[in-house]
Amino acid sequence: MDKVFKLAEQFNLTPFREEGLKAAEKWILDHQEPTGDWGGIIPPMFNALLMMKTLNYNLNDPAVRRGFEAVDRFAVETDDIYWIQPCISPVWDTGLAMRALVESGMEPDDPTLVKAGEWLIKNQILDYGDWSVKNPTGQPGGWAFEFVNNFYPDVDDTAVVIMALNEVKLPDEKAKDAAIARGMQWVASMQCKPGGWAAFDIDNDQDWLNWIPYGDLKAMIDPNTADVTARVLEAIGRGGVTTGAHSVERAIQYLLKEQEPEGCWFGRWGVNYIYGTSGVLVALALMSPKRCAPAITRGAAWLASCQNADGGWGETCKTYNDPSLKGQGPSTPSQTAWALMGLLAAGDATGDYALNAIERGIQHLIETQKSDGSWDEPYYTGTGFPGHFYLRYNLYYQHFPLTALGRYKTMMRSRRSS
Repeated sequence: MDKVFKLAEQFNLTPFREEGLKAAEKWILDHQEPTGDWGGIIPPMFNALLMMKTLNYNLNDPAVRRGFEAVDRFAVETDDIYWIQPCISPVWDTGLAMRALVESGMEPDDPTLVKAGEWLIKNQILDYGDWSVKNPTGQPGGWAFEFVNNFYPDVDDTAVVIMALNEVKLPDEKAKDAAIARGMQWVASMQCKPGGWAAFDIDNDQDWLNWIPYGDLKAMIDPNTADVTARVLEAIGRGGVTTGAHSVERAIQYLLKEQEPEGCWFGRWGVNYIYGTSGVLVALALMSPKRCAPAITRGAAWLASCQNADGGWGETCKTYNDPSLKGQGPSTPSQTAWALMGLLAAGDATGDYALNAIERGIQHLIETQKSDGSWDEPYYTGTGFPGHFYLRYNLYYQHFPLTALGRYKTMMRSRRSS
């Protein structure tokens, strides 16, 4: 088709081209946030400014000025280097850090947690975004990844925020409960036909779109995935809110079907099978431990089999291109924490704790922790577009180990008391 279109272009057989360009230009301008951002991430921000340059916009045009100001806010400058961050993840980071602090023993009404919880409530998106095109009956109430991204809240962030808010005590509990209810109502409306959840859209799973010539990152679609689905089920299991029994059952069946022959699950938004397996084990252990015990046991056995000689876990980004590398790679704090969280959840569900693997993993985290309490992680463990684009979250290798250590402490206290 691309060859046909290019041949037609040579003979000026391009009806409606000007109208199409005008429609695309209007769509991009309509989707610029008042702060100048597009989608809250650098790729559309750069491309929108390149479009304006191509169309000979004046540098003093308000849209151009706002766009450059937004790009500048993504810049980090030191005495030695200057670089542009691909994205900023304050909502995601705040929700996960809050959970780690509570699980490590901080009081739910600690002023730090109260301040963070109230900030999250202020950032709930109550406007309709592009998700409403395929979900016209859903009501807004989700959260986005970034400071500003009103068109694209996502299910994963919303589930994490719901869990974070559920675990803290705020001065205005009614406002908190109302925000949680709105968020879960929006999530429920976003469930896909196969039973799972995607990040941003509903039933956007036509893979042929990835073969459009300019779809070079193979990221033209947003299908439901095991890791996002697991996050929703975990939010339901931990928060006492629900999308309905039928909805939950469909999601559980989806996860069981997605289990790989080795016992693991694919991780779309984190590297990779360790991430996916950990999330699913936590979800199934909460929602259906007895019925899903065989799947949980297989997943835990796979995690234990991937443990490195140093007691940690790691997995390379290359697994997205070569699945034979599942679970293989140098140990990292974040991936070690994910594996531990999965094994601890599996033990909670089945009573069969992989104690040797867990103890060795905990010891690895303790031994690699620095004197100031932090960890180092030189590898990328976040996924943007599988096989093409990866992210390094600077808080992943701090709050995930803290969460794992907190859950281990809870397990040990429970075992001693019993």
